[in-house]
Amino acid sequence: MLQLAYEGQCAAEERRHTAAASAIRNPKLTLLALAMGTFAIGTGEFGSNGIIQLFAADLDVSIPVATYAITAYAVGVIVGSPAITLLAARVNRRTLLLGLVALFLAGNGLSAVAPDITLLVVFRFLAGSVQGAFFGAGAVVAAYVYGPGRGGKAFTTVMAGLTVSTIVGSSLGTVIGQHAGWRVMYWTVVAAGLLAGAALVAWLPRTDDLRGGSIGGELGALRRPGVWWMVAVASLGISSIFAVYTFIGPFVTDAARQDASVIPFALAVFGLGMTAGNLAGGRLADRFEHRGLIIGYGGVLLPLALIGVAGGSLAVLLPCLFAVGATMMAAIPTIQVRLTGFGPDAPTLMGALNLAALNLANALGAIGGAATLTAGWGTLSTVWAGFALTAAGLVLYLVPLARRPTVAAR
Repeated sequence: MLQLAYEGQCAAEERRHTAAASAIRNPKLTLLALAMGTFAIGTGEFGSNGIIQLFAADLDVSIPVATYAITAYAVGVIVGSPAITLLAARVNRRTLLLGLVALFLAGNGLSAVAPDITLLVVFRFLAGSVQGAFFGAGAVVAAYVYGPGRGGKAFTTVMAGLTVSTIVGSSLGTVIGQHAGWRVMYWTVVAAGLLAGAALVAWLPRTDDLRGGSIGGELGALRRPGVWWMVAVASLGISSIFAVYTFIGPFVTDAARQDASVIPFALAVFGLGMTAGNLAGGRLADRFEHRGLIIGYGGVLLPLALIGVAGGSLAVLLPCLFAVGATMMAAIPTIQVRLTGFGPDAPTLMGALNLAALNLANALGAIGGAATLTAGWGTLSTVWAGFALTAAGLVLYLVPLARRPTVAAR
């Protein structure tokens, strides 16, 4: 999902080092360690959506209130991604990655023992704060170990961990939560984080070549209106993913009246759709300037409407879950390429803003869905919040392009 967001950062890092400096032993083990880290992080994030009903019941709160914990994680990413990127600009990437793993372990360990929803919200914020900085630092290390000209390929390998987490990690985490309790799910995430941390200690190179650099030059990109336009387009449009994904559990059990054992399967279907859409979206982003976003945002409106009208049938719900994941992910590479294009001289900060925008979408989708539930519009009503937000994002993107109709078709 995030490969293209960090391609600029990988390229910038490649220019800092020579091929000789990048010649280290066992680069595949280093990449595996980074992938283990992204898998643990992704499982903690996406796994929370599958156990929302469990911790809501245990902490004696409603589903809308329980979504605060999901939103808090997203806000943690929104705040932590650029903040840690800037504050740790000069820190060696190896040191930074290990510190981020420690913070990740603390956030998820504390989540596992949270006595009430208020503290769970605080601890999920803490866990989310490390995500953007970990991906950014991972991009730097991946580009270094693979050497010049292979940074994009390296980071694709690293981000395989996140892709696997959407299919396997979230589903497995939900099963663990259902059979052993939601707190055990977070302890499982801690265990995955410990394994990743041990791998990083063993396989990350110790070298001054991974030292940080000045971030001052990158801040100038924040003065460009196009950057904030794309952040707004992404935050609004991608929110429909989370207006659906956050509530898959209630969709299955309350709307479709299926056993909770079906939830992990539904999560996996959604993850497969995201994976397929990401592959197609990457090709669209490479060939066309706008088409991937327009197709993705426009295309998702139909399966959202179908879920809202007929999602009580599992035969409708499952294909539509796949379609929502696929269409939305088809749009994301175009968003990331365009945002990075507005700040080619600020790849690190643009990467952080990419991730912050996607997690603002996470928060908006969860909040919008919770609002429809609170209003008493029914379990499936959350998709209409996503429908409205994505439609708004599409309009926001198309209006400036209307002045350039020939470009909009590209």
